[in-house]
Amino acid sequence: MTLYFIGLGLNNEKDISINGLEAVKKCDVVYLENYTSVLNCKKEDLEKFYNKKIILARRNLVEDDENEIIENAKAKNVAFLVAGDPLVATTHIDLFLRAKKEGIKCHVIHNASIISAVGITGLQAYKFGKTTSIPLQNDNVEAPYDALKGNLSLGLHTLFLLDLNPEEGKFMSVNDTIRYLLKIEIKKNEKVFSEKTICVGCARIGSEKQVIKAGAAKELLKFDFGNPVHCLIVPGKLHFMEQEGLNIWV
Repeated sequence: MTLYFIGLGLNNEKDISINGLEAVKKCDVVYLENYTSVLNCKKEDLEKFYNKKIILARRNLVEDDENEIIENAKAKNVAFLVAGDPLVATTHIDLFLRAKKEGIKCHVIHNASIISAVGITGLQAYKFGKTTSIPLQNDNVEAPYDALKGNLSLGLHTLFLLDLNPEEGKFMSVNDTIRYLLKIEIKKNEKVFSEKTICVGCARIGSEKQVIKAGAAKELLKFDFGNPVHCLIVPGKLHFMEQEGLNIWV
């Protein structure tokens, strides 16, 4: 029996690869990871397109010691569907390693990820530094700000991935992220991030309704990026080709 880790891409049910779709169709149980990101479609759209019943996999289901996904994969073909690429989130790598230790055959089918898709902004992928996430509850969290500081010291771009809680309809926005960075800046009294810092706000990357806006933090605070999922980029030192690319989104 096989546990398939299948990336769904960034937009909707049709972004799955042919290999991924063929794997789903031969699976007995299909899970959809439901806590690191979401697609621009409903679970029912996936079920109709794949012709399979889908079980929403919340964090506790994926990370529990007594793991339902692994137990099912010992006797059945199981699909673990993930928005984006299936192994970008560390929690999914943990599931992969645990399954391998149990002697379960694992097969990974990759797809587009936000890590690569941000190339649409004009910023070069190899010039990004440490990617960091900002949780919804961030009052005492400074690690993302520190990651930005470290990246900027090396002239590197910073990609902020933003927290979400689909069950409660909570999604962190570009605007929330800028306010968070400004708050930490004041608290630490450093010169890392200000209202004049150039940022790139992104929403629904990879969809027909994607939004990309580049400008000073103060300008982006006034902009409505609409529905999730959002991310924020703070560029480091720009190559002239990158500057030309960013100018498209001003």
